[in-house]
Formats: sequence, C-alpha cells, structure tokens
Amino acid sequence: MHRILFLLLLLYCISLPSISQEVSIDQEKTKYYGKDSFLIEGTAFADTIKESPYDRLPASYKDKKVRNHVWELSKSSAGISIRFFTNSSHISVRWALLHNANMPHMAETGIKGIDLYFKNNGNWQYVNTARPTGVENEASLVKGMKMEMREYRMYLPLYDGVTRLEVGIDSLSTINKPKKRDQKPIVFYGTSITQGGCASRPGMVHTSIISRKLDIECINFGFSGNGKMEQPVAELISEIDARFYVVECLPNMNADEVSKRTSILVDIIRRVQPETPIIFVENLMYEGNFIKENGGLEIHRKNAALKDEFEKMQQKGYQDIYYIDNNGALGNDHEGTVDGVHFTDLGFLRYADYLIMNFKQSGLIKK
Repeated sequence: MHRILFLLLLLYCISLPSISQEVSIDQEKTKYYGKDSFLIEGTAFADTIKESPYDRLPASYKDKKVRNHVWELSKSSAGISIRFFTNSSHISVRWALLHNANMPHMAETGIKGIDLYFKNNGNWQYVNTARPTGVENEASLVKGMKMEMREYRMYLPLYDGVTRLEVGIDSLSTINKPKKRDQKPIVFYGTSITQGGCASRPGMVHTSIISRKLDIECINFGFSGNGKMEQPVAELISEIDARFYVVECLPNMNADEVSKRTSILVDIIRRVQPETPIIFVENLMYEGNFIKENGGLEIHRKNAALKDEFEKMQQKGYQDIYYIDNNGALGNDHEGTVDGVHFTDLGFLRYADYLIMNFKQSGLIKK
C-alpha cells in the first residue's frame, strides 16, 4: 500500500511541470498591443493635449474653462471607439477604469464595458461585449476564427473613464492601424441621453448607431445633467470642422435658459464656422407626463421657447439652421425608455433612425 501511494505521489509531482508549462504556453498565444496599434475615433483632440487619450476634452479646460461637473463627465469615454485590422484567430481586450462606476438603472456593460464589432460586407456587425469585473479588466471577446484580415471596432465605456486599453491577438498574427478617415464628423452636444443613458452596452448609444449606419465619425459631447448650451462648450465645438452640429440640450435646461442661450450658441459657432449647419432637437415628452394632470407643461414651454428662438433667427436671416420636433422620435408604443426618460437600446435605435430620417429629409445626408 505504501509503495502504491508513493508511486501515485511521484506521478502527481512529475505531472506538475507539464501542467504549468501548458498554462504558460497558452498565455503566450495572446499578445497585447496598446494605442500605437489602433486608431482612436470619436474625439476631436490629439492625445498630446489631453490627460488621457480616451478623454473628451483637452486638459486646458480643467479648472478653467468649463464647470467642474462638465470636466468630470468629460473623463467618461462616451462615443469614443478604436478601429484596427487584424488576421488573428481570437481577440481579447484589457482595460483599466477610472472610477469603476455603478448606477441602479443602467447595465454595467453600458457603464464600463467594451463592445466589439467587425466589418461584414461593408456593414458593422456586433460580435460580443467585454464585461467589467473591477478597475482592472481582461476579457476574451471571440475565439476560433479563420485567420484572415478583418476590420474591427471597439466602443469604450459610456459612463466611466479609461486609463489604459490594450487589444489582444494571437502571437502569430498582425495588427494594423487604419488611416484616419478623410471626412468631417457629426458633432453632438447634449445631456445624459446623448452620453448614453441607459444603453445596455457602449455601441448602442445613438451617436454610435448613427456612426455605424452612415459610416461617418460622430463626436459625443453628452454631459449627464450638464448639457446646457454653455459658452465654453459652444466655443470648444466651434473649433471642430464638423459636417454639422446636433444640439439636444433641452432636457437639462429651463425655458428661460433656452430663450437666453440658443442664439448666443449659434453666434459663437458662426464666428468660426459661418456655414456649418446647426440642428436643434426638441425635448422629448417623458412617459409619466402622459398620465399626469397638466403633465408636460414645462417641456412644452421649453420646446416653445426653442421654436420661438429658431423662428427669430430665421427672420433675421440666419442660414443653415434646422429644427427637429419630438413627434414619433421613440415610436408610438411608449416602450423606448428604462425610467420614462432615459432610453433603452430600443429607444436609442428608434431615435437614431428618427434623426437619420430628418438628416436626409433636410438634405444634410444623401439618401
């Protein structure tokens, strides 16, 4: 009996190095690449003037040009994506978060996860979502692919910041950085909805959906609770040579602010971009207001103020300004929100289609 136990123990000890070696070899199959190997999109500013490549505002705006709330929200990577080519048989991602944030009405995959898409016959197709587990994260997104060159896109967290990001591919493959697209982006300025509340994953905010459907880069300046048509942000976006600007700030404003700030915002942009179209979007009606007595009066006031300012600008000869009302923006079944205000994925998809329809009807996008 002792001899048998000794032989079993000896066999177990002999097998340990082989198990350890097998794990080591498996780890060597994935090689990780940093920001020099992929193109960062959805941002208008160079890495050299930002605290993090995945921030949305230049470092010079900290403690100086924008309110602290706006600055802190700008550290979230909403709307930012990376694009690359690889012939890898598998793709992984490693990323570090700034806050490891949580919210009771939004999935963690949307707050701080990462989406993977690939280009399939000219269209962007969803693959998988990397689920966050803490500040430091690592996830395998897809395995077992044929080793052929494909184009990929990863969307970054909507309500948290990214301090480090690496793409993992098999060690026998290559990763190539695409050239920057030679086209003007669409710039969005808005609220928590613009930032992505409450999409289940990063690729489902309407700015990203529109970017995929139109194959046009979109830049997201959504600041939760703080999209207020403020002068510093207007000055910032005026520096961007945009295809057009979409202003959807009304949910964070009252009627008086709308009346005071709308034409000022246009004048600020016009000083730098005299011909770039500017689109204003009405405040959508919140679901609870349909059943309340006198529900929605404040929203009606804000929309009326916006329409009044818009018509005044038209009468004064302002050119290339457009107005989008809220009629049918989320469909007619009242199923597009998570809390009566913020959008579900269904709401974002409908809203994106609604905006695209209006862009085309206005002639801003070719049909």
